[in-house]
Amino acid sequence: MFVGRRLIDQPGSWLSTMMVITVAVLAQPNSFVLAESSSQTIVEAEEYFPDQPGHRWKYRGRVTEGVVEQIADITFVNTSTVMGEEVVDGVTLTVFRDTNPGNQGASDSYYLRDAAGIRYYGSKPGTELERQLIPYQIIRFPIQIPSSFQQLARKNLDLGIDLDRDGKSERVDVQAWVTIKGQEPISVPFATYPEAVRMEARMSMLVHLSRSGKTVRASDTMIAWFAKGVGLVKYIERQTVPMLGTGKDRVIEITEELEEAEVGGEIASFGRSKSPAKGVLTHHALDHELLQIAFPSRLGAHP
Repeated sequence: MFVGRRLIDQPGSWLSTMMVITVAVLAQPNSFVLAESSSQTIVEAEEYFPDQPGHRWKYRGRVTEGVVEQIADITFVNTSTVMGEEVVDGVTLTVFRDTNPGNQGASDSYYLRDAAGIRYYGSKPGTELERQLIPYQIIRFPIQIPSSFQQLARKNLDLGIDLDRDGKSERVDVQAWVTIKGQEPISVPFATYPEAVRMEARMSMLVHLSRSGKTVRASDTMIAWFAKGVGLVKYIERQTVPMLGTGKDRVIEITEELEEAEVGGEIASFGRSKSPAKGVLTHHALDHELLQIAFPSRLGAHP
């Protein structure tokens, strides 16, 4: 599973995983080439994004939500599986199926991987806003450490939602950036990885309310770690969503950690018996619509 669309296409989220991220295959010890004394190049970057049909990852997740104080703390389970390839508008894409990404229900995500990197081609179900943004780059090859690039910069798009209830869909400006911070150790229920690649993504959305002419801002930031030969092992996403008419923001933090994987014909499980909970956003109708526009949650892997 990759990361990267939560703010703009995740069902039940209006800002979504801007970032895009996940995958991996076993790389050779010489995969990392020192470009300069202060920089590094991951030549076999595709090994961090495995996407062969049948590969499967199970994640244990947690959602916390609140305004001034925490009002919800919910656990959930999400399983991501590479389903195979599908031709869409003449382009052969790899399909990832997630059972419950970010505790928002099932969805399919579409990706293209080539020598230039990985591009995101949308999801099902998707949103009106997402259809105006795809395809877009979620990672560039080879991976340069450190490095960054602007992922999106679009203005005056149709949000596809009437937030202020005046019969008109709002307009929105979207900007997003991806940064490769470096390599560091990370521990998750599945294992400990001494040199996981740390990626950070952030998205900013300015929504222009048609009724009042005012502008409100929403943001989504994500930190994700990818391990060689495994893919996405953990991500932490923080969404800040304005609560219209209150002057306050609702803050939602989502975390998923790898606890079981089947990659390269091997399977291991460190699962727990705790059952997933129902969606945390279902009692907030308006905010639920806003949160429906999120970045691609978890970058999917590509062929």
